[in-house]
Amino acid sequence: MAEKEHDFVKLARETVEEYALTGKIKEVKEPIPPALKKKAGVFVSIKKEGKLRGCIGTIQPTEENIAREIISNALSAANRDPRFPPVRPDELSKLEYSVDILGEPEEIDSIEELDPQKYGVIVEKGYRRGLLLPDLEGIATAEEQVVIAKRKAGLSPEEEVKLYRFQVKRYK
Repeated sequence: MAEKEHDFVKLARETVEEYALTGKIKEVKEPIPPALKKKAGVFVSIKKEGKLRGCIGTIQPTEENIAREIISNALSAANRDPRFPPVRPDELSKLEYSVDILGEPEEIDSIEELDPQKYGVIVEKGYRRGLLLPDLEGIATAEEQVVIAKRKAGLSPEEEVKLYRFQVKRYK
């Protein structure tokens, strides 16, 4: 499987493996391929035996390029997702990775403009924001998507929020 993975996924996997085995943070090799030189928000998701094991990302780019964004978020997904303990070396062979490159968020006027299979959602109220990626197992409606994003932002389901939608390119 590893030989058929996309370069973005390979970078995420190698980052997690190197850190879990050596404690060292992967360096970006020069020259950086053109696809990794761009800037974008990136989410790295890790699953173990089909179940979520870690997922961390950035809505807007925080690093100088996608390569560094993937490395940073892969390390965070593996070691800093508060829902899970850090990844251990004995788990590495059981992990599956996906990398989502986020498109630019656009503000929308109503929930009717969402499609949970096509668009991710960002809810915002004041300084609090919650995000849910598109096309997630078990999320069938825009209403469910928004309620979960509100919960992630620490907001109640009834609170009024600004809504944004975005598309992703998912790499597995």
